Amino acid sequence: MSVFAPHRLAGLGLACVLASGTALAAPAPEKTTQAAPAEPSASTAFAALLDEEWQYQLRSSPELATTIGDYRYNKQWTDYSLEQITRDKVTTAWFLKRFEAVDPATLTGQEQISRAMMIRQLQDKLDGIALKTYELPIDQVQGVQLMLPGFVSSIPFETAGQYQDYLDRLHALPTVLAQLKVLAQQGMKDGLVPPRYLLEKVVTQLEQVAEPAGVKNVFGQPVESFPKGISAAQQARLKQAVLKAVDTEVRPAFASFARFVKTDYVPHGRAHEGIWSLPNGDALYRYAIRVQTTSPMAPEGIHQLGLQQVSKIEGQMTDIAHKLGFADLAALRASVDHDPKLYAKSREEILEKYRGYIAQMWPALPRIFNKIPKTKLEVRSVEAYREADAAGAEYHQGTPDGSRPGIVFVNTGDYDKRDLYTIEDTAYHEGVPGHHFQISLAQDMPLPAFRQQGAYNSYVEGWALYAEGLGKELGFYQDLYSDYGRLNGALLRADRLVLDTGVHYKHWTRQQMSDFFHAHPPTSEPDMQAETDRYVAWPGQALGYMLGQQTILKLREKAKTELGAKFDIKAFHDVILGNGAMPLDLMSDLVDQWIAKTKAG
Repeated sequence: MSVFAPHRLAGLGLACVLASGTALAAPAPEKTTQAAPAEPSASTAFAALLDEEWQYQLRSSPELATTIGDYRYNKQWTDYSLEQITRDKVTTAWFLKRFEAVDPATLTGQEQISRAMMIRQLQDKLDGIALKTYELPIDQVQGVQLMLPGFVSSIPFETAGQYQDYLDRLHALPTVLAQLKVLAQQGMKDGLVPPRYLLEKVVTQLEQVAEPAGVKNVFGQPVESFPKGISAAQQARLKQAVLKAVDTEVRPAFASFARFVKTDYVPHGRAHEGIWSLPNGDALYRYAIRVQTTSPMAPEGIHQLGLQQVSKIEGQMTDIAHKLGFADLAALRASVDHDPKLYAKSREEILEKYRGYIAQMWPALPRIFNKIPKTKLEVRSVEAYREADAAGAEYHQGTPDGSRPGIVFVNTGDYDKRDLYTIEDTAYHEGVPGHHFQISLAQDMPLPAFRQQGAYNSYVEGWALYAEGLGKELGFYQDLYSDYGRLNGALLRADRLVLDTGVHYKHWTRQQMSDFFHAHPPTSEPDMQAETDRYVAWPGQALGYMLGQQTILKLREKAKTELGAKFDIKAFHDVILGNGAMPLDLMSDLVDQWIAKTKAG
């Protein structure tokens, strides 16, 4: 359960590649005999600096631009070359120096927040470069080689010109894969490689992308049908050109890349699952925790919190077991594992369950929120080539103008092994009032663009986990098995605190992770296997859910205690959601300010 957005790969984790683009140089002073124009106000100058940095982000990450509906760079992919990473380091340091030079005393409250967030964001990016995180671009969960085909669903295909842009992107794909190969080779030289067994999964994924021909290939699907307004002659020309590029350029490039991974990369894969086994591995994990959680907690504290939460949640699950007539939780789990009524009978049944729960939530939202997003939401199946390793569900954001809806992609593979009782919980997490709700609201706020598109993992995932509980407060989860599913969702996030720190801090093996998962099982077997490998591949990311949720819950309880009868849940949610995604400490400061203001008011 996660958010998919191509630009979120940039500089935010260990298996990501840094954003790139043409480096900017400080402008030289112009010679003029005219009178110097009046100095712009501090706010105007700061807004211009924010926009300058944002435009650099868009040029550097064309996938980000396309995702949010800015189609100026639709012919391009991110430049993943080592040369560009060097240029990007220089430009990022230059922007950081300029933002640090801005006197916060001259800025408004919101501008001060933006400055603090930007400085932290730029510094995190530089720290990632220093740790060479870009040398780990490939993994089976969110590696760039998966982002490329996964991104096709975010590309607009409304005009002949947009198809032509797509054709240019297809021609450029072999270069992108060649750049990823160079990064992987540099990682091998520096001892920075993913686990061997996970790279074997990558080979299979690449072969699955390369194998289908023509319109059956994920890159060929856009020409299977065309929108109205494109003439028959244009359709024929574009279809022929796109399929030729797919079959003679893209597929061979993916096949070649698969051979490289299988023959050269896999043998160099690290033996141990934990990132601690890499050079400077402890520093890499601390960096991952800081970036993915914005929390100062140390790994040991996170591990202990996870154990405490596992115990608490399993106590609540035991209460459900007793209400259902079982002697204990073990008896309920054993029954659930073999009750055919609780498992899907078709792919479509899974999709319809998601759609039904999302539909029932929409009318209830005004009871606890002042603002409701207008962007539409759809539910679709995960593409076949990703089924084996994809999460149970994930959210792909829509465009700010609403031209492309938000999408909840659901893994319907091995459908007869996928339970139905956790779907209600996941639908609220990925859809409303979770990811779709929060991200769509942020995109429509009068904030700087980089904050509208904020990708702070602990905030985004913490909110979505908190949103699952809002469904209970609104009176849903009427079916006890569905409520049991909600607690399974909470248990999964508590397990993550234990498992992520277990493998990357306590040196657990995959078998130890699997044993703990099976002792505290929160989901079906296929999902547990995929989840385990996800934590190995993506250090720190899984920690953000519960750390973010716990922060929101503690802030809410603090506000209720201090405000008493003045506490308003809608106003509280306005504060949490009203500034876009942000670091947890800044969000906490804003809640404290709101509490003080409400008291005084």
